[in-house]
Amino acid sequence: MATKRRPARGDALPIGIVGCGNIFPAYLNTLARCAQVRIVGIADASADLARQRAEAAGLTAMGLDELLASEAQLILNLTPPQVHHEIGLKVLHAGKHFFTEKPLAATFAQGQELVALAREKGLRVGCAPDTFLGAAGQALRALIDAGTVGEVRHGTAQFMNHGPDHWHPNPAFFYQPGGGPLHDVGVYYLTHLVNHFGPVVRLRSTSHITHARRRVPFGPCEGQVLPVAVPTHVVTQLEFASGPQIVLTSSFDVWTHGHAPMELYGDDGTLQGADPNQFGGTVRHNRQTGDWVRAPGGRPYTTNSRGIGLIDMARALQEGRPHRCSAEMALHVLEVMDLALASGRDDGRPVTPSTTCERPAPLEGRLS
Repeated sequence: MATKRRPARGDALPIGIVGCGNIFPAYLNTLARCAQVRIVGIADASADLARQRAEAAGLTAMGLDELLASEAQLILNLTPPQVHHEIGLKVLHAGKHFFTEKPLAATFAQGQELVALAREKGLRVGCAPDTFLGAAGQALRALIDAGTVGEVRHGTAQFMNHGPDHWHPNPAFFYQPGGGPLHDVGVYYLTHLVNHFGPVVRLRSTSHITHARRRVPFGPCEGQVLPVAVPTHVVTQLEFASGPQIVLTSSFDVWTHGHAPMELYGDDGTLQGADPNQFGGTVRHNRQTGDWVRAPGGRPYTTNSRGIGLIDMARALQEGRPHRCSAEMALHVLEVMDLALASGRDDGRPVTPSTTCERPAPLEGRLS
């Protein structure tokens, strides 16, 4: 994707942040320690929350219009998925690059509009998740690329828990369009798989809403009844352009389970990955009847490093290269998720995505 201008090498890229909610501290912890970006200001729909966050971190609270008129060249969006499209349009029309929390938008059509507008204006769009850049995701990618267990043919990926009901201060939006287990957390697993194997060329799903209304069992919203408008259990069979067929289960209807987050089955053995919602974790493999062997360590980003995808994008702007959390990959993942829900509504009818993307370049070392 073309860019309007390239920041000078070595300069800290001025950025702004929209959305000061639950995920904000994790991003701030990463970005505040990075010399390659400089936070100009932060904004939120709640001016009081923005002021509180700004005072605690020594930052400047602004209104959204003020932030978009500021010197910030890139805006990080941490708002709920239902407003990603609205915020993204405002950012791009203001002439700023846009990096957003996952998913790219609430629907594939909205994502298409954002990417098309960015291309028209010569701006970049980036999108989380960036956990695939962490130590565990990169270790698994290296084992795949090295052919450690031969050609990978099949696999499973399992995200299953009982939803954000009992811990999130505002869980209702997770059960509206743009939310659900696939778009909320399954997106991490799907993005990792695309990083490992490239684009999806065919898929089919089954899905259902287990309970049309959910009562929060405990936590800050205990007793609240949540209407459910999206499937809460989705099983998707994914066929990748490079050959593997992987079954991804995404569920908010399971209290606990014993499955590995990701297992990949090759001609000569098995690869076992860590939780794609984390940056670190144990990655191991075996060959045929041999014992499990842990992947070599020493890679960066073993702890919560949300924001390294934005840092990579800032460096890519300086260096004139593609950024790894690309608009094309985010749009492809969003289309696959939307198609999975559509297939589930249509008794598992096989569907073919219209988009494609390149695998991101491996990450060889630290970004900052």
